[in-house]
This record gives sequence, structure tokens and C-alpha cells, in this order.
Amino acid sequence: MTRWTRRDVLKAGAAGALAAGTFAGSAALPRRAAAADAKYTLKLHHFLGPTSPAQVKMLAPWAKRVEEGSGGAVKIEIYPSMSLGGKPPELIRQVRDGVVDIVWTVNGYTPGLFPRSEVFELPFVHTNDPAATNLAMADLYKQDLAVEYKGIKPLFLHVHAGQAIHMVDTPVHTPDDMAGKKIRIPTRTGAWVLEALGANPVGMPVPELPQALSKKVVDGALIPWEIIPALKLQDLIKDYIEGPNKARLGTTTFQVSMNGDKWASLPKEIQAVFEKESGDDWLKEVGKIWRENDDHGIEIAEKAGGTHIVLTDEQWAKFHEKLEPVVGRWVDEVKGKSIDGKALVEAARAAIAKHTM
Repeated sequence: MTRWTRRDVLKAGAAGALAAGTFAGSAALPRRAAAADAKYTLKLHHFLGPTSPAQVKMLAPWAKRVEEGSGGAVKIEIYPSMSLGGKPPELIRQVRDGVVDIVWTVNGYTPGLFPRSEVFELPFVHTNDPAATNLAMADLYKQDLAVEYKGIKPLFLHVHAGQAIHMVDTPVHTPDDMAGKKIRIPTRTGAWVLEALGANPVGMPVPELPQALSKKVVDGALIPWEIIPALKLQDLIKDYIEGPNKARLGTTTFQVSMNGDKWASLPKEIQAVFEKESGDDWLKEVGKIWRENDDHGIEIAEKAGGTHIVLTDEQWAKFHEKLEPVVGRWVDEVKGKSIDGKALVEAARAAIAKHTM
């Protein structure tokens, strides 16, 4: 794993200033210029492109909220596409080491670091309501999850709409239809889902997926629909499968986190702005953003001629039967880390149910 120093990051930032500033909001260049007048200028590094829905609809609006809430004291410069160097799995180390101030990343890109948070990725824990799961994660953070975020300050945790099955040319109606297929997975819990279905999991960050599909390294992927337009996957995938009422096979957990020392250095009034603009109202909005992004991805896939398969309740029950043991596998696995997985599953499901509209 490459170790990046702050000097490396500053050099990369200078070299990639044009790319990094391309979409730090609708007025990227004025915001970058105005950063010189701010008391606290922070760099936010992430792995997707500058026109991805994650940046355009979530990260840039959130940064603007914080900036406006601080009265201009804070400026957040967004660096997409790993433009400050490194690969997606290195983002957590970068923010912990303080070579960047803030990251947006997938927890599962660093397997084993966030075992408690994995509970929300399990099949039939998260089902189809990202806003409810976002709020549930916030509920469980202080009492259960905080211990695994040492050295960083999570500003907000969230999920996407959930993993659907996306296949190059294989309609899926039963678990048996997945047997032997090579499928891209986002997390180790996703790998367990595929193993339970008889498929072969292939791990990779999502930016690598288009090439893997085009070269037939994989037959499909566990991904949400929202990523389809950003990666032009509608040109590579023909069959899209989900459960009834937008039910999904688990989800992916994400974090927007700040370096712990940088957080501690900020005045209380600035910390309060971050907390206010990252609170429950924002988590609901993030859930809405990812649901709408997903619906747009479905529309794009259908317009491109893809087949959108919605499984019946009877078909979905067969997947449920196959995948319920994945929850037990996770409970047994985290027991070795002194985590009461059964209690955590029950708490996560109860918290999601509480927030489900």
C-alpha cells in the first residue's frame, strides 16, 4: 500500500488542479479562488469522477451547506477520481495519516476495519429504504459503531439504494441461475451473498467494472442502478434483477470522514456547523438522493434496451432462504472480535424499522 505524505498530496493537487476543480460545485473556480479568504480550507478526496451523482448531488451540495453555514469561514475543495494520488482502498489511510483532510469512501474497500458497520450491509437487514438505514446507522453510531473509527471523525455514514444483480446476458429468476457465474462484489459481505448463491465473487473497486465487463473478466455485478449512467454500464449489461418493491440483496456502507486531529483543531462553533449540516435532516436527504439516483439509473437501463426483472414474492422467498445463513455466518465471524453480532443484527433491524416510512 502506497504511503502518501502531505507534500505528495500538495504536489498532486497542484498538478491536477484543473481536474480536481472541474466539479467542486456549479461554480468550482470561484469557490477555489475564494478558498484563499477562508480561515479553514479543507481538501475532500474521493474515488469517483467529477460528474458522478455522488459528487454532483451529494458531496458538492453538502460542502456548500457547510461553507454557507460557517459564514465563509470554511471552504471545502473537492478532489475527485483519486486526483491527489493513490487508489480507493488507500483513502482511509490517507485521512488517518492526515495527508488529506476529508474522504468519501466505501467501508468495504478496507475489509475488516469496520466489522460492526457491516451489519447494515447484510441481506435482509437493509432492504429498500436508504434514508431509514442512514438514520439507523446514526442511532447505532455512539453506542456500537464509534469504536471502529479511531483516528477519524465520521461526519456522516450512509448507504446507497442497495445491491441489485446486473448481468451481461443472463436473466436471473432463481438462485440456481447464479451458479458458476463470476460476479463483481463491493464488499466481503457481498462475497458471502454470492457464495451462498453458488456464484464466484470477484472483488474490485467500482471504477474498474466497465473494463472487467467488456473483457469478460466478470459475468455481472452486485451494484445499485445509480452507477450505471456514470460508468455507461447500460452499454455492457442486458439484464437487471431486483426483488419486489425495490428490495435488494444488502447494500454498501460509505463514510464521509475527517482526520481526527484536524477535527480537534477546529473551533467548537465550526464543529457545530459540520454536525448541524450532517445531521438527521441531511441523512434523510442523502437517502432521497440515492433513491432518486437509482430510479434514474433504472430509467437509463430500460431506455437502452435492458431487461428489468422484478422477482415475484415467491421467487424472492427462495433467495431469502438461500441468504439467511449469510447473517449467521457474519454473526459467527465477528464473535472472534468480541462482537455480539446477533444483538447487533437485532438492533440494526429494529432501528431501520423505526425509521421506515
